Amino acid sequence: MCGILAVLGCSDDSQAKRVRVLELSRRLRHRGPDWSGLYQNGDNYLAHQRLAVIDPASGDQPLYNEDKTIVVTVNGEIYNHEELRRRLKNHKFRTGSDCDVIAHLYEEYGVDFVDMLDGIFSFVLLDTRDNSFMVARDAVGVTSLYIGWGLDGSVWISSEMKGLNDDCEHFEAFPPGHFYSSKLGGFKQWYNPPWFNESVPSTPYEPLAIRRAFENAVIKRLMTDVPFGVLLSGGLDSSLVASITARHFAGTKAAKQWGPQLHSFCVGLEGSPDLKAGKEVAEYLGTVHHEFHFTVQDGIDAIEDVIYHVETYDVTTIRASTPMFLMSRKIKSLGVKMVLSGEGSDEIFGGYLYFHKAPNKKEFHQETCRKIKALHKYDCLRANKSTSAFGLEARVPFLDKEFINTAMSLDPECKMIKPEEGRIEKWVLRRAFDDEERPYLPKHILYRQKEQFSDGVGYSWIDGLKAHAARNVNDKMMSNAAHIFPYNTPNTKEAYYYRMIFERFFPQNSARLTVPGGATVACSTAKAVEWDASWSNNMDPSGRAAIGVHLSAYDGSNVALPMPPPLKAIDNMPMMMGQGVVIQT
Repeated sequence: MCGILAVLGCSDDSQAKRVRVLELSRRLRHRGPDWSGLYQNGDNYLAHQRLAVIDPASGDQPLYNEDKTIVVTVNGEIYNHEELRRRLKNHKFRTGSDCDVIAHLYEEYGVDFVDMLDGIFSFVLLDTRDNSFMVARDAVGVTSLYIGWGLDGSVWISSEMKGLNDDCEHFEAFPPGHFYSSKLGGFKQWYNPPWFNESVPSTPYEPLAIRRAFENAVIKRLMTDVPFGVLLSGGLDSSLVASITARHFAGTKAAKQWGPQLHSFCVGLEGSPDLKAGKEVAEYLGTVHHEFHFTVQDGIDAIEDVIYHVETYDVTTIRASTPMFLMSRKIKSLGVKMVLSGEGSDEIFGGYLYFHKAPNKKEFHQETCRKIKALHKYDCLRANKSTSAFGLEARVPFLDKEFINTAMSLDPECKMIKPEEGRIEKWVLRRAFDDEERPYLPKHILYRQKEQFSDGVGYSWIDGLKAHAARNVNDKMMSNAAHIFPYNTPNTKEAYYYRMIFERFFPQNSARLTVPGGATVACSTAKAVEWDASWSNNMDPSGRAAIGVHLSAYDGSNVALPMPPPLKAIDNMPMMMGQGVVIQT
């Protein structure tokens, strides 16, 4: 992930303003440590901090069309750039960068080209011919982006809040699936798939269609000119990503340049569920596996850095971001610049344990729609900023546009969780990859119960955070919480502790408004809390709060997890051979 910053129409083209833009852009350098660029045209400034993943030699930004009248600064990856280049046969490209197509697409099609892009992206485009500009963000907000407005009428754009919070009168998260046009004078939604209206779909479940769609989503994300790997917690989602990557790794450019074995990475407390399961999957797939151990104190010591980089005070996001933040630093130290990760599956398939209590298929489907639409505030935010803190890029194949459309068109009846029929959470995904002849994963991994990342790294992690917060926030502070923090008032000492740190870094009212709030249990939306009256007494985002569902629930309740019969093989794809090597750090 790169870092972009733009100041547009600021009525100030002085050297002092240029220096200020450079100063603010440096706040984003952790996202793109490989090169910096700044373009100025009058009172418009486009700055870029580059993480070079595609065409490291010549893909520096900003990027231009042939005569340099159109200028673009981009954060992201365009997976179909080669196809788009073929469609733009009358254009000449200056670089081999996948993002080089954007200026030329605008030149050819105007502002309505955005839906042609298959990838993750945030970009600012300046048309110097009429001094107009447009800004766009990818479909579900995998890349982070903010927009702000200055008192002088200027528009500010930044990959992170810290790039503009001190200079804008008001700022907010840029909405995913939208573009902003100076000609239109506002936002326009470009991403509007059928599932967006939340009406209940009726496509019958076809396991092999799900399998093919997800394999395609993973394969297109193997596009890279630098070393990469996979995040492997040993849960279903990351294990499927790793398994498919392993099957196709040998044919990638990275394998030819950097060696024939895929690298995998896992983080956890000593003896945590993820470390055990991740090691087992790595040995099964034959990856070169790296285990990173941390202690509760290591995590607590990193909390302030995590909040500064991830820019939130949401409890579950901070719990999960901290181990990912620590792991990203270790991964980058090994020379890896890109990883594949498993975010998005739980939202699409209803994988969170509270979905066990969905009363009917309509409520189930509408909750998945709400969860996907909110991803940019939670898991996308975490995955993007936790990794970008150290110049590491995370790609998320479950959030591929085509895959989302395929999965969200299914009749939600097939996604409903019915343990008595052998249908646990994400049954349709597990079933799609249950291949007896050429198995993707060991059976017990394929049917491992959902663990939220903050739980899977070790249950004592959350317990340790709560204890630390209790030592730093007293009852008197909590009694005045509503007066100190009238918006999103923290209702636990842990939430209060995070909020104090956040307000120190980001004191503006606009900043606190970017963070979502509301009742939640086990990562549910506020609407889903209504599914079980008992949840109102146990409002915690941990999966263990799903009492009567999680095998290690707070009250010790548990359920059985039966396995359905497998599918037959449909493809003749070789598995990677060999035993994994575990490196403990």
